[in-house]
Amino acid sequence: MHPIKFKPILKERLWGGTKLKEVFGKPIESDITGESWELSTVPGDISVVANGSLEGKSLQELIDSNGEELLGKSVVERFGKEFPILIKFIDAKQDLSIQLHPNDALAKERHNSFGKTEMWYIMDADPKAELIVGFNKDVTKEEYAESVANDTLLDLLNYEQVKEGDTFFINTGKIHAIGAGVMLAEIQQTSDVTYRVFDFNRKDKDGNLRELHTDLALDAVDYEKKDDFKVSYSQEKNEVNTMVDCPYFKTNFIELTENLELDTVNRDSFTIFMCVGGEAKISTAEGEVAIKSGETALLPASTQKISLQSTGAKLLEVTI
Repeated sequence: MHPIKFKPILKERLWGGTKLKEVFGKPIESDITGESWELSTVPGDISVVANGSLEGKSLQELIDSNGEELLGKSVVERFGKEFPILIKFIDAKQDLSIQLHPNDALAKERHNSFGKTEMWYIMDADPKAELIVGFNKDVTKEEYAESVANDTLLDLLNYEQVKEGDTFFINTGKIHAIGAGVMLAEIQQTSDVTYRVFDFNRKDKDGNLRELHTDLALDAVDYEKKDDFKVSYSQEKNEVNTMVDCPYFKTNFIELTENLELDTVNRDSFTIFMCVGGEAKISTAEGEVAIKSGETALLPASTQKISLQSTGAKLLEVTI
């Protein structure tokens, strides 16, 4: 199986903008496009191949017919024929809602879903743009509930100014929000379960307030103040730099000023490359594909060697 690119699945959002078109050239007509889903098997939003001999096939079809070749034996043993992660680019023209995600156990019990551990790599940020990540002090459940009821939740939250290259790891239960003026790459467990707890009292295009999940969130929130979200990572050029290594995905940072060869014969996992700067050509024995900033490629687990060719690309390499 050759390196695979997929057609982006574009999502209008109340808080979205136009940068995914203006910066990345995504085929967008709306002025409120907030997300480009790059790799997904979420029901109703399954990625379709855009290149090569597999063009037109869905990611789920490829998994069903070539599970171990594509995903890796260990991945199939763990997740069956479900693609375990969801890959997105996000453009926040406005602040996202304040939200959190349940852990695996709670998500399984309530929604028959995985939980949603995720990470963000900041690709672009307006001056003074911020994220909300966690609380600014330890909070009790009662204190939290009172703040939600009184519209004072924002006073309890931790704000982080961000710039390009900053990376954040968001555990389940951690309250968070992407702020206005931030564009980022997101890697997460395959789950679309979100508990929205505050939405700035905004109304949608029909004049309605969006649904909040205040009661569901109470037992899902991590109320402790924890400084465990900012990812520190080396940025050695032409090297594979570890960013995140968690039970759900592993992400490395690669900045290329020359070509780089990777030996993946013992990987037993698919490999995803998200281009977060510049452009690169990815070659294997089965074929090659070019990706530029804002694009993503999937390489099957059967790939034994990968050649990355570029003089100025920044890549996120994602495996299980």
